[in-house]
Amino acid sequence: MDGLIIRNETEKDFSQVEAMIREAFWNVNVPGCDEHYLAHILRGHEDFIPELDLVAVLDGRIIGSVMYTKAWLSDENGCEKEIISFGPLSVHPDFQRRGVGKALLERSFDIAAKMGYDAVVIFGHSSNYVSRGFKSSRKFNICLEGDVFPTAMLARELKEGALDGRKFIFRGSPAFNYDSSEAERFDSLFPPKKKEYLPCQEEFYIYSHSTVN
Repeated sequence: MDGLIIRNETEKDFSQVEAMIREAFWNVNVPGCDEHYLAHILRGHEDFIPELDLVAVLDGRIIGSVMYTKAWLSDENGCEKEIISFGPLSVHPDFQRRGVGKALLERSFDIAAKMGYDAVVIFGHSSNYVSRGFKSSRKFNICLEGDVFPTAMLARELKEGALDGRKFIFRGSPAFNYDSSEAERFDSLFPPKKKEYLPCQEEFYIYSHSTVN
């Protein structure tokens, strides 16, 4: 997109970014959304990675953002490997499907690789991420505790061979374990929006609760 600038988020961007994230996720996965609250609390968490906190700016307006936290992979011998995970990745509805998310991810991957990170594991819909090099975590032998391979868990190498076929157990940051009632209170600070049930929410539920055998 001509004129698109990718840069680090600054403190003065916080309120604009949170409002944009709210617009991007409202009624998409559930009635309403919590992602703007998640962004609000992530910045202060010890697992948050400021260098990978990026915004997309067009004509002075923030139209997209991505945030990263540390995550970990443990092999069967107990050896732990620090990796990264992103979320929320957000693009304002008026600018979706125009390459903004791609630009945010490609820039962040470059920075992460230079920082020494060699793999990314996320939870997301495959249709949004396979074109960015992500594959099912099952193909990399990455699971959750109990040998669970969520359909939505995807992985990408930033360095070839970083995920070498060993069985890994993924552990994400506890920053995502937030109080939903606090998210409700935070949302009350924004202009009222109607919460609605939409068919896409049922699709999200099915996908996010399914596993790969």
